[in-house]
Amino acid sequence: MTSTLREPVTLQGRIRTELQKLHDAHLHISPRVLEAPQRARTRILGRDVVNLASNNYLGFADHPFLKERAAQYLQRWGAGAGAVRTIAGTLQIHEDFETQLAAFKHTGSALVLQSGFTTNQGVLGTLLQEGDLVVSDELNHASIIDGLRLAKATKKVYRHKDLTDLRRVLDENPTDGLIMVVTDGVFSMDGDIAPLADIVALAREYGAVTYVDDAHGSGVLGEQGRGTVHHFGLQDAPDVLQIGTLSKAWGVVGGYAAGPADLRDLLINRARPFLFSTGHPPAVVGALSAAIDLVQQEGGFMERLWDNTRFFKAELHRLGFDTFGSETPITPVIFGEAETAFEASRRLLERGVFAVGLGFPTVPKGLARIRNIVTAEHTQDDLERALNAYEAVGREMGVIGG
Repeated sequence: MTSTLREPVTLQGRIRTELQKLHDAHLHISPRVLEAPQRARTRILGRDVVNLASNNYLGFADHPFLKERAAQYLQRWGAGAGAVRTIAGTLQIHEDFETQLAAFKHTGSALVLQSGFTTNQGVLGTLLQEGDLVVSDELNHASIIDGLRLAKATKKVYRHKDLTDLRRVLDENPTDGLIMVVTDGVFSMDGDIAPLADIVALAREYGAVTYVDDAHGSGVLGEQGRGTVHHFGLQDAPDVLQIGTLSKAWGVVGGYAAGPADLRDLLINRARPFLFSTGHPPAVVGALSAAIDLVQQEGGFMERLWDNTRFFKAELHRLGFDTFGSETPITPVIFGEAETAFEASRRLLERGVFAVGLGFPTVPKGLARIRNIVTAEHTQDDLERALNAYEAVGREMGVIGG
């Protein structure tokens, strides 16, 4: 018998093959490097640019109040936590901030994890067991998708924001276990808002709990930025879990789970990302505490955010761009194919506007776009400069008439 020999796959060969696939599909990404702080105007490639690419909704990432508190915590508590939270890495400031966050969210407890991504992994992995049913919106964030992959529950998907399809899935999958409906509060690519009141009402018919990832709703919707759950008046609902990030509107880093009083205790004991990751550095905790204080002490952040959002959307529509029905500061401009969106992004940057093109697999094929996010920090001049650049690029590329 003659054996067929082949060359073994090498690490370098695998890396080069996968990179070539990305290049061939025009999907290779090279992140832009900011040469100045994360602000409404920043610097890239030596050029001052209007920044429409960040999630810095309230302008907190470089805010003096947050930096001052971070410096105070750094000097008093040191550079790092020194251990995982369950061994020796829980400082008093960690618990103080979680108490502050729970009070802000109007929940019985809150627990902070290392990121929004790991929060979804930790909470979904802890709560869902074999025999449970979890039903997820088809456009939920990748962190939810990956978190569900680790869970042993039966997993089903319903069409985006389609309550009829959600009911169908619940009807077709009866179970005696826990039933959970999972949705983003604000969807990160399209900027639309989940019909949360209707979802919760339908979930209750089946005895299901509703799990809301509010990464892009926290700091953007609800009184003082308390989020999508508060926007719909569901903050006192015991069957609604509030999950989110601290890296977008709040300007720093981390994720949180806010819910019933016992939820925190269970996650401390079972959530693997919490159990096996070092606690946040004191400076991070200080900046986060300052962010929650600031949004309550000083009005105007959300008003400026939404004034800018309405102006920018209206002007894009006037120029003839398709913003795909966005309802929030996330404002996509549809270009169709990935190469077109990437080229438009490059031309915008040449005109002093930093706005990133997104293609498959981040968004569906044929719906490549530039995702814009205006912030409370943008001025009228910033937005008009960006709109002038959009008009010029859109006409050059035949996306809008003229």
